[in-house]
Amino acid sequence: MRDRRRRDRDAGGGAVRGERRVARSAVPSRRDPHLMAVLTLDDLLGCLEVRQLRPGVWTAPNIEMKYPRIFGGQLLAQAVALGAATTEGKAVKSMSCLFPREGSTTDPLEFEVEDTHTGRTFAVRRIRATQRGKTIFTALLSMHAPEHISAFEHQEAAPDAGHPSQGVDRDMSMIPWATRVVGGTDLRDPAPAPPRYAFWTRVEDRRLSDDPAVHQGLLAHATDLTIVGTVLLPVEGVSQADSYHTLHTAVTSHSVWFHRPFRIDEWCLIAQRSPTLVGARGFGQGHAFSTDGALVASFAQECMIRPITPR
Repeated sequence: MRDRRRRDRDAGGGAVRGERRVARSAVPSRRDPHLMAVLTLDDLLGCLEVRQLRPGVWTAPNIEMKYPRIFGGQLLAQAVALGAATTEGKAVKSMSCLFPREGSTTDPLEFEVEDTHTGRTFAVRRIRATQRGKTIFTALLSMHAPEHISAFEHQEAAPDAGHPSQGVDRDMSMIPWATRVVGGTDLRDPAPAPPRYAFWTRVEDRRLSDDPAVHQGLLAHATDLTIVGTVLLPVEGVSQADSYHTLHTAVTSHSVWFHRPFRIDEWCLIAQRSPTLVGARGFGQGHAFSTDGALVASFAQECMIRPITPR
């Protein structure tokens, strides 16, 4: 698992209905400091190189960046890597995660991994991440061996998002690969809009390994970035750009379900919506589709959103 990830490091649209379109002048420049990448793909692949310290206890590096707080997507990706590293012949099918307190990018991570169940086709792993003896993250993972029962299959149609070439190029600071927004919706625009957001994404600069955990981990990481902004779209006068300035925002829980095999070095559509924001808690849910319309993953997130009260 670690060797395959190391090889990865060394290997050198149409609008969704109801979305707002932004004028070309409102599309942020690639030199906008809010959108300049703060990590590289190699940084992210490096944090997936989990290492066992002793029975049941593992560690992995933090992504080194200017922000003092661990990005939750890093921990989601590392949970996938730990699930894969502690099972044989199975891939993550779902995970339910909590973020009880913020983590630091400068403190070492320890992961306690409990083998709750290992069967022929299913397995369960319980993960707890700690720093300085305090829990910053928990995850319950369900693993599943491949089964092919084609007589029992269905799915809803993918949304009409056009072709990836029709999307608006947008640098997303925590997704260090290509992202193209459907319809050009800008999550930093404080004007109110329907709470829907979609973008195409793929790793473009290399071919990744065939290890499913690499693709699942990178997609899980990407699903953590834009739910808060989607939740805030209908709220007049604020946006995701106000996080840490006029708004306290934090992810409290995140769940991902992987339905079908996919590759993140091929285009995937991430389409999400927010049904509600109430009582300082925002909720969002989304789906990921391949270019042929196959539903490959679903996710849901709850986040805390509070105005910062001047002292």
